[in-house]
Amino acid sequence: MVISRDREVMTTFRESCGEDAILSTASSLVEAVETVKQYRSDLLFIDMEILSASAVTSGYKAVLQPFWLRYPSLKIVVMTNQEMLREAVAAVKLGACDYIMYPIIADEIRLVSASMSEAQKVQSELDYLRDQFWDKDAAPLVQIKCAAMREVFSNVRSVAPTKSTVLLTGETGTGKGVLARIIHKHSNRRDEQFISVHCGAIPDTLLESELFGHEKGAFTGAVKRKLGKFEVANGGTIFLDEIGTLTPAAQIKLLQVLQDGVFQRIGGEAETKVDVRIIAATNEDLKQLCEEKQFRNDLYYRLNVFPIELPPLRHRKEDIPGLVEMFIGQLNRFHTKEIFDIHPQVIEAFLNYSWPGNIRELENIMERAYILERTAVLVPESFPAELFTTEDPLSRVQMDTMLPLAEVRRRGVEEIERCYLKEVLDECGGKINASAEAAGVSTRQLHKLMKKYGLQKEEFKK
Repeated sequence: MVISRDREVMTTFRESCGEDAILSTASSLVEAVETVKQYRSDLLFIDMEILSASAVTSGYKAVLQPFWLRYPSLKIVVMTNQEMLREAVAAVKLGACDYIMYPIIADEIRLVSASMSEAQKVQSELDYLRDQFWDKDAAPLVQIKCAAMREVFSNVRSVAPTKSTVLLTGETGTGKGVLARIIHKHSNRRDEQFISVHCGAIPDTLLESELFGHEKGAFTGAVKRKLGKFEVANGGTIFLDEIGTLTPAAQIKLLQVLQDGVFQRIGGEAETKVDVRIIAATNEDLKQLCEEKQFRNDLYYRLNVFPIELPPLRHRKEDIPGLVEMFIGQLNRFHTKEIFDIHPQVIEAFLNYSWPGNIRELENIMERAYILERTAVLVPESFPAELFTTEDPLSRVQMDTMLPLAEVRRRGVEEIERCYLKEVLDECGGKINASAEAAGVSTRQLHKLMKKYGLQKEEFKK
């Protein structure tokens, strides 16, 4: 597919690629995205000027994301003149595959197309071979771009078929529970029990009984024998979340299970033998807890056989469009609505947000917006306002050292102007006269600035 403002470029591509090429003229990013939505393609050649016009306020990463949200495997090649070469290089650094220079040469088109086609073929074969390992439920989760997460799933593939104990670390909400289930589903115990225990949610006085069970009369209220989670999980997998909250007594019994595969119920003398694979998870530094004498060193080393650290969402933002698409699909399956897309401005806001609650926060925000949305596209109005207003304008300026200082300064000024106008218009309820007076400009100047930054007064009416 080729999207350009120059009809001569179209002629060159038509002569080089024949009827196979999809040629389209576009004057803006919105038109370009709409064209990509209409025609399925594996390779996109797009004019650099179309991208740079929108990248002034949002940066190339956010500009390229709408294309990948529709087709995650799309390869993008930018077409640029000498004056915009620095920006073309910046776009490549942020995800585009390559760039070619004007004037466009037919041989170069054929060479780049063939090279991309071969690379895509090899990648598709590799992806196909990798995907054979994953079951259908896990497959959407492993379609990621983040290199750190690719390493995580590579480690999962290696450890899942074994009996080894796995320790999952990472911030709250990064998906440790989901990953534990994936490990179990791809293990030799997949047909047996998977028991999940949130250790931090069980009172200390009940934790040992919950995990290992008790005999009748072991303590007040123990009116009959109770089987613990380890007995229930025998032959399968037990997932111990927030493992750092275990009481000292429970730590000793867990160590016995890990070393010898046996334990005693509370109030019992007989040893119970179990064959259980243990997957533990924590958002704390267990090593630090060991130094503070709150966690046993010997237990830590038994648990830390195969550690896997999950990166926070703020460090894998390239995966956000794919996660969004997956959540939309899940919500469509569980509800009667049919929502098929999300507004590019929302994706831009997602990419600028720090996600302290990680994937869990993203999922909750998506579900809330889905419930509120009354159209077929998730629009900004359905999302919390703080997603679009809390970000410091200066933090959104693209500090690209490939650009000269004057260009970075110009972009910074424009970003501050845009955010300032949004605040003024919001405070004045979209009233032009009041907004112009508050900003200290004429209504004519205000109209010009609003047009420049794509602001509509209707958006701010109370």
